[in-house]
Amino acid sequence: MAKLEVEHIIPRSLGGSDEEFNLWLSCGLCNRYKGSQTRAIDPANNATVELFNPRIQVWIEHFRWSSDGAYIIGLTSVGRATVEAPRLNNELAVEVRRNWVLAGWHPPEIVE
Repeated sequence: MAKLEVEHIIPRSLGGSDEEFNLWLSCGLCNRYKGSQTRAIDPANNATVELFNPRIQVWIEHFRWSSDGAYIIGLTSVGRATVEAPRLNNELAVEVRRNWVLAGWHPPEIVE
């Protein structure tokens, strides 16, 4: 994977700003999959929900790591839709995470 890039949580094309509260770091591939989406469908119940906003929501309330640390598991409608929309578990991301696990860099320690 390449270096991280700045993502607009609310895309500029939908009126989002360049202010810090609307910016986040993202893997380039995931950011391109996300595109201008701000909502997506929860695959468990077909509800359309807002995507996870890391500026105002808490990661551990919506996600957990798989036992091997390679996959992000959505726990809520927001989590499941957010895993699917930007394809957070795409083949390349999973392979990179597996290598990070082997190197002892992953999964990150989650502080509540």
